[in-house]
Amino acid sequence: MSIFKTPAWVDRHTYETNLFTDLSAVQIADLQVRLSKFKSEEPEVSVVIPAWNEENNIFRSLSSLADSNTKLKVEIIVINNHSTDKTQAVLDQLGVKSYLEVNQGTAHARQLGLTKARGKYHLCADSDTYYPPSWIDLMVKPMIVEENVVGVYGRYSFMPLPGAGRFPLRIYEMITGVLVRLRQRNREYMNVLGFNMGFITKVGLVNGGFSVEKTRKFDNKLGSEDFVEEAEDGRMAINLKKSGKLKLVTDPDARVFTSSRRLLAEGGIYNSLKNRIKIHSRRLGEYSFNRSSI
Repeated sequence: MSIFKTPAWVDRHTYETNLFTDLSAVQIADLQVRLSKFKSEEPEVSVVIPAWNEENNIFRSLSSLADSNTKLKVEIIVINNHSTDKTQAVLDQLGVKSYLEVNQGTAHARQLGLTKARGKYHLCADSDTYYPPSWIDLMVKPMIVEENVVGVYGRYSFMPLPGAGRFPLRIYEMITGVLVRLRQRNREYMNVLGFNMGFITKVGLVNGGFSVEKTRKFDNKLGSEDFVEEAEDGRMAINLKKSGKLKLVTDPDARVFTSSRRLLAEGGIYNSLKNRIKIHSRRLGEYSFNRSSI
């Protein structure tokens, strides 16, 4: 993967327009046809996406998923978390199955998605993330071939801002990659992120799902007064480990590309990196020595 640009498969789904309403009739028809392959009535895999005011982002994520190269039977489900824009209109026009969750917060949205999913395997995706063609199969494979693996999580890269390169983002990703390895022993749940994770649906359901004491909003900016440290993805990871192991999927063809807007919300990449170094430097002992897992 080049440190200066995104791979070719990503470029197909970025589109030239920023707005869904600017897509041509041909582009919309193409999306409808490709997405129609992921409406199985007897799915083996459920791909579930929470969405809050994502009318101009989610069609890109859906476009990438619609290019998935898999022989598995798949359903794509979107949980509309009480959007106030035209997210629902976009989903309806594209023919994507969706459900409404009126309680605001990603934990509520993901929990509803868990109860609605019909596949044996559950993959969590996001509205601002691009998924490579082999993502579904590579994420599900460990749970199929390894009896004790009940959940998986993968690696990610950031999309650059228009006109910007990926070099500083790549440095950031390399540092977080080191943290991922350090945390695997005692704090693995901190590695599991909701836009690139999966699990055996039944195991997720019986062990408590995504329920948390205080659910985070979609803009869970580090340092804000509304910041919630306990996230629903980490809670699910802890719950899954009651029944088996988690596995990090390292295949480069499973690496997803997600929006940089989380970094921008924290004041940019350098400020975000500084904040994380400060936080994680205080926790290095926890990563290395065996203590309570929560």
